[in-house]
Amino acid sequence: MSFVDELRWRGMLQDIMPGTEDLLNKEQVAGYIGFDPTGDSLHVGHLTQIMTLIHFQNAGHKPVALVGGATGMIGDPSFKSAERNLLDESTLNHNVACLQSQLAKFLAFGDGEQDAKMVNNYDWFKDFGFLDFIRDVGKLITVNYMMAKDSVKKRLEGENGLSFTEFSYQLIQGYDFYYLWKHHNCKVQMGGSDQWGNIVTGTEFIRKQDQGTAYAITTSLIKKADGQKFGKTESGAIWLDPKKTSPFKYYQFWLNTTDDDAKNWIKIFTLKSQAEIDAIIAEHDAAPHTRAVQKALAKDITIRTHSEADYETAVKTSEFLFGNGSLSFLAELTHDAVLDVFDGIPHYELAKADLEAGINIVDLLAQHTQIFPSKSEARKMTQGGGVSINKEKVASADLVVDVSALINGKYIVAQRGKKNYYLIIVA
Repeated sequence: MSFVDELRWRGMLQDIMPGTEDLLNKEQVAGYIGFDPTGDSLHVGHLTQIMTLIHFQNAGHKPVALVGGATGMIGDPSFKSAERNLLDESTLNHNVACLQSQLAKFLAFGDGEQDAKMVNNYDWFKDFGFLDFIRDVGKLITVNYMMAKDSVKKRLEGENGLSFTEFSYQLIQGYDFYYLWKHHNCKVQMGGSDQWGNIVTGTEFIRKQDQGTAYAITTSLIKKADGQKFGKTESGAIWLDPKKTSPFKYYQFWLNTTDDDAKNWIKIFTLKSQAEIDAIIAEHDAAPHTRAVQKALAKDITIRTHSEADYETAVKTSEFLFGNGSLSFLAELTHDAVLDVFDGIPHYELAKADLEAGINIVDLLAQHTQIFPSKSEARKMTQGGGVSINKEKVASADLVVDVSALINGKYIVAQRGKKNYYLIIVA
């Protein structure tokens, strides 16, 4: 299947410049997408473009990932309501290195004809003087042309206006395309639909500067079925960096999607074939409670973003927190990973010396911790079968808890009722 046909059936294709599909069907082509290093991690909002490059490479073409070390100093104003904070060079260099490392998990980089290539536009802009830029680049694109772009119009009509710094972004991205076209034979630029104006400016610059021809493809902006922005949650963005968003939370993000969203997103964010996806959807529709689509989606993208081991841990964590899974997997985790599993769950600390002599369960729950406000309430709940230690229901209020109850020599998990968990950390 051709690259464009792949995007079409997956519901990813938004706009395509005339002649682009013919070019891609006729020859191997180098094409690029830019990533703005305003942070030290990509997030799920970038995944559409990462998947676009993956499909581009799988179709036999050469993907080029441009990390904007220069443009990151300005910030793309496209469809933003306010100007971004400018970053210093050392912060940008750190961010660029982090993004390069993340992209390498998804694309096959190397020196071969079809291998992905990484470029940084700071390399060709660092010695480009301002007077040289306005003479060689600025003269070719009129202000009328730039102001006609929807992204510019919206900012000019808004309350915050548009600074000259951001207004110049369109020229800089246009020159990026020209530079890659001239020096890396990059004939196609791809991006989200909000980038159409910037991409077309690049093709116009190439035409005026060298009478060359370049092409453009944009993908649809992904939204949830209810119209909300994809990738945003109450707690913020979902990052690809496991230190910012743990593999468990990442897995849960995909697992908790609605049926309608999952059926769309499994096409966009996995590499499964149309036949495979149709079969998964059919299985899901036959028994919606099994959430077959969500599970397939979450598994695929968690493994590719992190690892199979991270996926398996995420599943075990989910089974423990929301089902009848055991606690044995905690023994395999680092302390930070255990804290992440219990993020948002109350923590209590206990001296190991106190536990060595043994502590009555009621005292543990109400005196050494504040799981219950009083001993009487702790005793009543325990006698009623409403307390569990390490997933095992406590049968008597006379139970003595000692070091033998420790998981991994350090933890006790208390449970009040079915859904209220508490982590006791013993040191």
